[in-house]
Amino acid sequence: MAQAKKILILVENLPVPLDRRIWMEATTLGDAGYQVSVICPKGKYSAFYEVMQNVRIYRYPLPSLESVLGHFLEYAIALPITFFLTFVVFFKDGFDVIQSANPPDFFFIIGGFFKIFGKKFIFDHHDLMPEICDSRWNGWKHKVAYLPSVWAEKQTFKTADWVIATNESYRQIAIRRGGVNPEKVVVVRSGPEIDKFKPVPVNDSWRNGKEYLVGYLGVMGPNDGMEYLLETINFIVHSLNRTDIHFILIGSGDLQPKLKKICTRFGLDEFVEFTGRLPDQQVKEILSTADLAVAPDPRDPLNDVSTMNKIIEYMALEKALVCFDLREAKVSAGDAAVYAKPNDAQDFALKVIELLEQPEKRKVMASYGRKRFLDSLAWDHQKKHLLRLYQEL
Repeated sequence: MAQAKKILILVENLPVPLDRRIWMEATTLGDAGYQVSVICPKGKYSAFYEVMQNVRIYRYPLPSLESVLGHFLEYAIALPITFFLTFVVFFKDGFDVIQSANPPDFFFIIGGFFKIFGKKFIFDHHDLMPEICDSRWNGWKHKVAYLPSVWAEKQTFKTADWVIATNESYRQIAIRRGGVNPEKVVVVRSGPEIDKFKPVPVNDSWRNGKEYLVGYLGVMGPNDGMEYLLETINFIVHSLNRTDIHFILIGSGDLQPKLKKICTRFGLDEFVEFTGRLPDQQVKEILSTADLAVAPDPRDPLNDVSTMNKIIEYMALEKALVCFDLREAKVSAGDAAVYAKPNDAQDFALKVIELLEQPEKRKVMASYGRKRFLDSLAWDHQKKHLLRLYQEL
């Protein structure tokens, strides 16, 4: 390009570079010659401002609050601070485009304001906020959360010049529910980069002396099905009398303390290991050692149409997996997964045991998943769609 264009990315859900998708987008755009700034929460990072890989990062402190009212308080803090920092970037670095990721869906206010000055607004659609409300709450909590989420989503779609969808289901929602011109919605999936997420040599010490190792990687929040996973493990150990399997659960989240207590109450501490967040090298080593991986996300209005990053990451590391029968899980994994009856922990357990006892089947499934990742799902392929959008914009 003749002159580098300037892009500002807004994200409230996670800081960067912890947010893999945002970080891949930011560095991809930076490598393509754009000047990229990001405004995000501070999280556990120490610096309020720093430059990493030519990306200018502006961070602010933000509490993580889980209740309905807590979410509103969190957003009430994040919106004005983000608005203020947007002005800081506007006068310090400048920008031509604001790209906003959700949740929440309230940054359309910032995007709409700066459209007055000729700036473009792109909505990077990560989560379906109305469906999150449907799957998490009921009664008065649902009413309090649902109506604002529907309104905010509608306004965000209306304000956006372009929409980035994480899969075809989200693209159709933007078109049908959001009224967005189909030509202005592009699918950019969230697969990892080929060179940075590939199998490594196994380390059998992770098996903890057991014959088999089953791995989980991901967030431990309300929609991630971790209670189902613990019920699955409980059935495997205490009903099927299988004490030859070690389960490693990688990641963290608001439910982790509760999950550890459930694990102890079930008498599973000998078989389940919670690692918290780990460096990528350890994650790859554990999952490369694992005999199979699990994705216990239950069927609900959100999960059924959402792409689970963990599934693509398992495929990248050449792992067969077990998950519930979800629409977008099937689109991503295809024959790399065995599908249990939705939200049935016992059937999930039986599928895990069945697959563990068929090493040749696991090998075929794993090879299929790795090839599918290499051929189409890796970020190396997906980033082309992002760059094409910006070229058209």
